[in-house]
Amino acid sequence: MSFEGGTPGLVLPQRGYFAVGAERISKSLNLGNIMRSAHAFGASFTFTIGAQYNALEARADTSKGQWNLPHYDWHGLDELALPTGCALVGVELTPDAIDLPRFRHPYRAAYVLGPEKGSLSPELIARCTHIVRIPTRFCVNVAIAAAVVMYDRIQSSSSAPRLP
Repeated sequence: MSFEGGTPGLVLPQRGYFAVGAERISKSLNLGNIMRSAHAFGASFTFTIGAQYNALEARADTSKGQWNLPHYDWHGLDELALPTGCALVGVELTPDAIDLPRFRHPYRAAYVLGPEKGSLSPELIARCTHIVRIPTRFCVNVAIAAAVVMYDRIQSSSSAPRLP
């Protein structure tokens, strides 16, 4: 018995639910990779805020995540509608952000990343319950950053010891 992209019978540990999205994303390959990773890590939905049309028209998700989990495309921050009790967690390299390995992931969370050539908008940062940063010397690709955050969430909810 084969299982595309994984191990048969592998169940990812999960507490609560999570979603992942990006603000003002412009590249379809990045959106596709975020959607594929979200599908693989067991996200409940994906979303974009103010995405450029070319990112939405040609998704590069070979796992067909859009057929398996909802995707919400909000045109602006005023349309953002998360479930009640869902914490909005910004992922950004700011001096006051919590380093990801030290972060306690909320039971219900929506992680939002910034655009390829920019940062989360100040308005979106103001709406976030938490701001976390991946402790790197400089920013990494938005799709890679999304996968790192989702992996950290899964890792932190497992019985394996956390890395320092």
